[in-house]
Amino acid sequence: MGLCFSVKKRPLKRLTNQSLASPSNRWCRFRSSRKEDCFAEDRALAAAILFQQRLQQNGSSVPFDRSTSLRYSNCKSNKKNQQALARSSSSRSRSITDPLLHPHQLVNKVLTIDDLETNHFVLVHGGGFGAWCWYKTIALLEEVGFKVTAVDLTGSGVHSFDTNSITSLSQYAKPLTGFLEKLADGEKVILVGHDFGGACISFAMELYPFKVSKAVFVAATMLTSGQSALDIFSEKTKSNDLMRESQIFIYANGNDKPPTAIDLDKSLVKELLFNHSPAKDVALASVSLRPIPFSPVLEKLSLSDIKYGSIRRFYIETTEDNAIPIALQQNMISQNPPERVFHLKGADHSPFFSKPQALHRILVEISTISST
Repeated sequence: MGLCFSVKKRPLKRLTNQSLASPSNRWCRFRSSRKEDCFAEDRALAAAILFQQRLQQNGSSVPFDRSTSLRYSNCKSNKKNQQALARSSSSRSRSITDPLLHPHQLVNKVLTIDDLETNHFVLVHGGGFGAWCWYKTIALLEEVGFKVTAVDLTGSGVHSFDTNSITSLSQYAKPLTGFLEKLADGEKVILVGHDFGGACISFAMELYPFKVSKAVFVAATMLTSGQSALDIFSEKTKSNDLMRESQIFIYANGNDKPPTAIDLDKSLVKELLFNHSPAKDVALASVSLRPIPFSPVLEKLSLSDIKYGSIRRFYIETTEDNAIPIALQQNMISQNPPERVFHLKGADHSPFFSKPQALHRILVEISTISST
């Protein structure tokens, strides 16, 4: 089950003499509260920004397209209002690789959701993350009509199980496999796995191949049969000093026994996982990340061509990734080639934060790719 996030606007307060004496502080607080609403407001302002751009390119006679005019009908009917609208005053610049777009631009206008083999995405987080990390992706997909399920794997997110007590990949991925098991006959989903979630969706694909339409690996461990995530992570840490410095092994069963979990140094987590992500998302992650169970990372997968190999796979590369560097991603791709590879230019290891619009467009595009 995905987590819902909403922002409540604070009621206006009467200004005191003290607050009047500190206008700069008032302005900072005002801008801070506006930032909390920017995700919803950015999309609402997208049509106005696009309209301004068209005016600059083609002159003042350019009309709104249909969906924009429905939202801003007054601007269409009142000529006095048909003037260039001011751009957003947000203090955080938006990368040209993750442009601000209105939702109607993100889906092929000829296509309807009913034309797809499945309109249901199942989002699987990476090690240490939880369903909470997909909140932007959930909102964007649902806004254009997709059904979305984001799971908390065992001991992750709001799941209450002790991470140190997880002893197998089967136990760790149980919320995912349990969900697939309960799907109605004939119902299929698109699995999306991030980071260690790639191993989890691979495990689920082998168990329930007839319930998975496509699999999408987002900066994820895409393993071959007989390979473990540790095999991939070991390659990564040999050439990745930041990852090695960030890891904190937990020995819940005693220092003379194997580690039970891996935690991350909070002082290094921003540079490792969120080097291009907004500050408010880094703050969310810093209080939500949980240790990664160690036993599932050790487990080698058994993947068959007739089950796992029958499912169409797609990989989304994150080019500015400090956790799973692009060279390592490309090495996994060359060893286990998917049907197609997509590139998220400028994305860090958490593209659902750093490039949510671009990630969304790719997911929608993958959902529309037919088998012919």
